[in-house]
Amino acid sequence: MTGKSPRRQAEQPTVGAARLPHARGLALPRYESDGAAGMDLIAALAVAQPVRLAPGQRALIPTGLVLELPAGFEAQVRPRSGLALRHGITVLNSPGTIDCDYRGEVQVLICNLGQQAVTIERGQRIAQLIFQRVERVRLLPIARPSPTRRGAGGFGSTGTGRAANKSPAAGSRKRGAKSSP
Repeated sequence: MTGKSPRRQAEQPTVGAARLPHARGLALPRYESDGAAGMDLIAALAVAQPVRLAPGQRALIPTGLVLELPAGFEAQVRPRSGLALRHGITVLNSPGTIDCDYRGEVQVLICNLGQQAVTIERGQRIAQLIFQRVERVRLLPIARPSPTRRGAGGFGSTGTGRAANKSPAAGSRKRGAKSSP
């Protein structure tokens, strides 16, 4: 066994990728390992015009790519973990969605959440591109949603995982409700 995923070419969807003039000479995004979920997007900045991001600043970085996604697919732009860990660089509106009917340049909205200024240069890998199938749905107007155990609880309502001995019944009581003796 080689450890590689047995994928046949016929099973892989095809996505068109057109390069804009300012991306000339840059490699197309590619998977950097056999098991990588995303392709790395590359900054298509002019060599003489790197982008310096002070802490708290954001910038829209061009990639010089226009994608032609098949119907039923989207592409998601996500942060690279190494840039986030080492420099505090993340992608705002993450994941950024590229719809199958969009034909403009893929650009990456990055932000420096770190403590030091960071310079983005031509050819630098700045984000990941993930391809996903998507379903379109039809919304059905209803008078009232059916009840669930969770109800309208959100934003931390299911807990933090720290209360190992908490009984399920205790979590379902409303705040301020008195329990019977």
